Amino acid sequence: MSTTATVVTAVAAFMAAFSGASVLFRAKFVVEPLAAYGVPRAWWNGLGVLKLAGAAGLVAGFWVPVVGTLAAVGLVVYFAGAVITVVRAKAYGHVPFPLIYMAPAAAALVLVR
Repeated sequence: MSTTATVVTAVAAFMAAFSGASVLFRAKFVVEPLAAYGVPRAWWNGLGVLKLAGAAGLVAGFWVPVVGTLAAVGLVVYFAGAVITVVRAKAYGHVPFPLIYMAPAAAALVLVR
């Protein structure tokens, strides 16, 4: 794995972990939009855990590359779903936020290949 791929993957893992922890700790800047988008509160813990699992998978990918690849794919799909949720809620100004979190996961996926 190149230095660039390593750094991008580490950034993607950090960002996914931060995002997951923000949901689990009910950070206001995360949960208020979730409520506004109509995401059921019963899903919030699961969504946070999925992001943390994606982060852990990216880190595990340093030793088991297929796990990192699958984690990156999962995070890209997760954040694509987040974009769809934001668009369905007609909060178009918020679309860049899930894209910012998706970008390093997608870049890691491309760079690791």
